[in-house]
Amino acid sequence: MAEETLAGSVPTVRDRTAPEPTGAAPDPALDELTREGPVTRIRLPGGAGWAWLVTRYEDVRAVADDPRFGREAVMDQQGTRPAPHVLPSRGAVAFRDPPGHTRLRRAVAAAFTAKGVRRVRDKARALLDELVDDLLGAGPPADLTATVLGPFPTAVICELMGVPGADRQDMHIWTRQIHSCAQGEQDGERAKDEMYGYFADLIGVRLDSASEDVASLLGGAVGRGEVSLEEAVGLAVLLQIGGEAVTHHSGRMFHLLMTRPDLLERLRAEPEIRPRAVDELLRYIPHRNAVGLPRIALEDVEISGVRIPAGDPVHVSYQAANRDPDVFPDPGTVDFDRGPDEHVAFGFGPHHCPGGMLARLESELLLDTLLERVPRMRLAVPPDEVPFRSGAVVRGPETLPVTW
Repeated sequence: MAEETLAGSVPTVRDRTAPEPTGAAPDPALDELTREGPVTRIRLPGGAGWAWLVTRYEDVRAVADDPRFGREAVMDQQGTRPAPHVLPSRGAVAFRDPPGHTRLRRAVAAAFTAKGVRRVRDKARALLDELVDDLLGAGPPADLTATVLGPFPTAVICELMGVPGADRQDMHIWTRQIHSCAQGEQDGERAKDEMYGYFADLIGVRLDSASEDVASLLGGAVGRGEVSLEEAVGLAVLLQIGGEAVTHHSGRMFHLLMTRPDLLERLRAEPEIRPRAVDELLRYIPHRNAVGLPRIALEDVEISGVRIPAGDPVHVSYQAANRDPDVFPDPGTVDFDRGPDEHVAFGFGPHHCPGGMLARLESELLLDTLLERVPRMRLAVPPDEVPFRSGAVVRGPETLPVTW
């Protein structure tokens, strides 16, 4: 770790210089920072400045739920980005604080309740069965990412959002470009603009709709004057992009299981533990290659004995929190008997991911369907030859070659 000496007793700024990890491997640079203390200072990628990093489970939850740390103030500190090309949009729900943030989330809450998720369950199962039919019909070997793990979450989030089937491929392409650091700021911003334009049109024609999909719920909220069209579009884009994260998590999940036959065999033999196993894998498998969205201290705050001055940017690491040994004994072990698993893979506080219930449903359907219908599925190449995406905010296999 390189370091920079600062005046007084202020902690030094650390560089996160470890190679980009793959698979379910933890970030070695993050592990080192966590060992140094619960609150450290890190240099952000691409010359984007520095920020405080909070890694302990209780501290992470406290910061994420503390109104003294705000998101709106990030707009005045453009350097505090999760990646150099990610530009915050003023008014976007991810950069709003309550009560405005609460008002926007309320507009779509019905779609992400247990009832809302059940609305798409049967359709999701039918879509997955069709994809597996095609997989089996084509025969081995196959790329599980291209044939199942990519199209399935895209179809499900589009179903929930109310995006017609003919437009799903465009959504997938835009999401991939927005997520990719390698393609750079220009391509990411162009893709975001195109997705914004699409949802502006879709929501605009549903101002009087009584349907239960997200675009219709937002159209109704705009029609009643509860949110502006700009706010509704920003929220729709965020939800659409987030919905495809299941592709990358499920790719890492199956990569891990196919390299751990003991875990895979237990899931085949004990289907009743699969929901609990999904939560343990959510805890264990890291989600990001980059730091998440920041917060700004709105006043001086002390965290674990460290004073955070007003105006300083703060990042919380949900990945580190999910491996806090004080909360999760032997955190580097996948333990399907661990529970209840109060991981923070979907965040915490007002900005927690609204799609957690949907992501669990998709992961459980994937496990059930693939383990039952393709019981001999295994990697078609050595584990270390599976290519993982590089230069992307969210981790995942580029391809996942399998046979059976």
